[in-house]
Amino acid sequence: MGSFSAWHWLIVLAIVVLLFGRGKFPALMEDVASGIKKFRREMPFEDAIEQSNDDPKHG
Repeated sequence: MGSFSAWHWLIVLAIVVLLFGRGKFPALMEDVASGIKKFRREMPFEDAIEQSNDDPKHG
């Protein structure tokens, strides 16, 4: 049970296109990409807060 072949991925892609249609699929991928971008933008903010809380000068 190794990895999928190219034929498997083509079949999965065809099913996704049939389910979502050609117009909805790019919009879905755009939403996923914007979610990832928002997540990455928020991550450094949390790291900066943790670093400032660990800093003995400010505590």
